[in-house]
Amino acid sequence: MQTAEKKHTLTELAAPLIKQIPFAASGSELFVKMGEIVDGQSQEARSALKDILDGYLKAMLKNEASDIDLGGPGCDGKVWYRIYGDKSPTDKNQNFTLQETDFLLLNIIIDRQREKLHNDRNLDFSYSVELGEGNTQRFRADMYLDMGHLALNMRKIDNTIRPFKSLGVGAEVAKALSLKYYKYGLSLITGITGSGKSSTLDTIIDANNRTVDSHIVVISSPVELIHKPIRSVVRHREVGRDVESFKDGAIQALRQDPDIIVIGELRDSDTILTALEITDSGHKTFSTLHTSSAMDSIERILGEVPTEEQNRVRNRLADVLTCVISQKLVPSLDRKRVLAKEVLIANASVKAAIRNNNIGEIYQMQMEGSQQGMNTLEQDLKRLFLGGKISKENAINYSNNKTKMVQLLSEADY
Repeated sequence: MQTAEKKHTLTELAAPLIKQIPFAASGSELFVKMGEIVDGQSQEARSALKDILDGYLKAMLKNEASDIDLGGPGCDGKVWYRIYGDKSPTDKNQNFTLQETDFLLLNIIIDRQREKLHNDRNLDFSYSVELGEGNTQRFRADMYLDMGHLALNMRKIDNTIRPFKSLGVGAEVAKALSLKYYKYGLSLITGITGSGKSSTLDTIIDANNRTVDSHIVVISSPVELIHKPIRSVVRHREVGRDVESFKDGAIQALRQDPDIIVIGELRDSDTILTALEITDSGHKTFSTLHTSSAMDSIERILGEVPTEEQNRVRNRLADVLTCVISQKLVPSLDRKRVLAKEVLIANASVKAAIRNNNIGEIYQMQMEGSQQGMNTLEQDLKRLFLGGKISKENAINYSNNKTKMVQLLSEADY
């Protein structure tokens, strides 16, 4: 089998490297030494190691896997794929040693990245595999430590951009996301990890790139899908390579004559405050948050800033917020996954609720805001269930408000 051949090749290539590890080396000193051992190998040997990893990544495309995991005790010497939401090993009989996968992973990063991994115990980076005929596949990678050994997750970056119509949003929402109609304002795409936020954001960037003459600055960690200029200049700035942080990238973008600024993630209070400031200065801003609903997104922003700043931030957020799309990928009846989303448009009533700290009122506004393109996640899950896309069980399991979800489904039974 092909997998067994790869296992043997890794064992064969790693054996002479493992023999060079000093017996007394441990901890940080051990990984520094292992990095030096890798650097001392011939280009042919390093290419052979890289080919092993690339082979597993290419297999992801055939298996329609979204993620790959390997290395560290947690993988038990196996390579794991996530396929349509479920994660399992590609070969249960596989048994790579920890040192074999340590060398396999050290081989794909350079000195500067190893230093950051050593200092931060984590490394975000992008990785590309050549597919032939000028085609490449990009991956978003995260390398980290698992009980003192290297572990890796890579997520496949979709090379194809979904058409804007596939988002299924109403006319008012489409206008809120377009520079053509709204020249400034903050739009948020939110969801848990693996909910497709990046794909939705790429679709929105692409729609603006195709319809407006503008300058788009994308600040990412790492850069995933690369947008070619169509009607807009599109800059991609990777945190750690092109700019130090999301905050720095956003501030620097103000001096680069941008129309749209995309901040990959609002990770901390400094980035949140910067996003509000640059939007308030008259720019259209997009970003993401790891939250499961529109109300959670607003509360998360307010909760991230110091107490003494919350009133000021509440008023500024009410001034600049235009739209929030919160989404999940739900297992479908055809054994794949389908997008479920809730939408909030920051109309006058929503803005007043934010200013007056009545965030709890927003859910009902979404429930009743269908004419403006608003809906709750529960309403969208009901739509998917009635359309024969998802099961009743998953409609309930993936809802944020299970009591409301059961009520909506019981109404559908009549």
